[in-house]
Amino acid sequence: MEEKQFNIQPADRLASVQEYYFSRKLKEVAQMNAQGLDVISLGIGSPDMPPSQQTIETLCREAQNPTAHGYQPYVGIPEMRKAMAHFYQRWYGVELDPNTEIQPLIGSKEGILHVTLAFLNPGDKVLVPNPGYPTYTSLSKLLGAKIVNYDLLEEKNWQPDFDQLEQMDLSGVKLMWTNYPNMPTGADASLELFEKLVSFARRHNIVVVNDNPYSLILNQHPISLLQIPGAKECCIEFNSMSKSQNMPGWRVGWISTNAQFIQWILKVKSNVDSGMFRPLQLAAAEALHNADEWHAEFNREVYGKRRAIAEEIMKTLGCTFDPKQVGMFLWGRIPDSYADVEELTERILHEAHVFITPGFIFGSNGKRYIRISLCAKEEKLQEALFRIKTLI
Repeated sequence: MEEKQFNIQPADRLASVQEYYFSRKLKEVAQMNAQGLDVISLGIGSPDMPPSQQTIETLCREAQNPTAHGYQPYVGIPEMRKAMAHFYQRWYGVELDPNTEIQPLIGSKEGILHVTLAFLNPGDKVLVPNPGYPTYTSLSKLLGAKIVNYDLLEEKNWQPDFDQLEQMDLSGVKLMWTNYPNMPTGADASLELFEKLVSFARRHNIVVVNDNPYSLILNQHPISLLQIPGAKECCIEFNSMSKSQNMPGWRVGWISTNAQFIQWILKVKSNVDSGMFRPLQLAAAEALHNADEWHAEFNREVYGKRRAIAEEIMKTLGCTFDPKQVGMFLWGRIPDSYADVEELTERILHEAHVFITPGFIFGSNGKRYIRISLCAKEEKLQEALFRIKTLI
């Protein structure tokens, strides 16, 4: 019998997105390293320091329990939900009911998927910042939502222009993604900004979702969108243990909002994934109680020293930047002498063997900017500075 040609095609939705930039670029960096080129990566924001000692000890101890290895509840164990509520009270002064107003997540990226599925039908519109975290755009496209970009500009301190927003066609818009303290620009949050966002959400019947994983890093005054009266009724806030607790590979995050929104999101989550490993949840609860001194050392002192070197790299490259930035990156504007940002970043990668993120991956408003990650040891940052000085 003659065999028919085997011709399977992927789903049409894959045509709307590309492989994640860092997934592709880090393959190139790995190949260069395999050739012995010793590339210093200042690209991705993956903390290189360990969690607190008591966090690791809790994981190891609890994993020895023979009864700890079964399926866990989709809503997370009470110990972790209570620790998450305590974290919000401690750092932001926000009271949350750990039983009804918190939903643990296997990382925030997973949560972006769940929220989009819970609130948007195919064809609904979503406001996405430009520049912004690429996953807001890619997951919306995969799920058939329509992207409506709103500008973040340096002259507006990388905050939404609410006059411009009011003039836009907001019909069909159901969600608005925000991210303060901002990534990639490092712009800090303010209560005034959050008040405007809550007012905007209520007046236009839009759910504002603030992604808030960076508020404890190089930031003396962490705040939350949920501090604003009435925010819980119309807003959702993400938080994560990847950055502030040095736990990116653990994949622990959570959503805080009102009980009804939590139930809708749980409908999605319970059909998509399962509960996290119990010892990991108990260790995460321990990490959420890290002492102030631990945060001061890891999230302010260590990153502060690294930030000073990153600023020297920016100056060496002729880039300008706002010294008031917070978070674990440094964002800078490239000199006008470069035709585009990749002319600079590709030269630095292939001639100095230092990988720096080009800002265009975050949107068209980032095309004249670069981002330097602080997730590298001081000696690596110093070596990167030396290589770039030698090249320039």
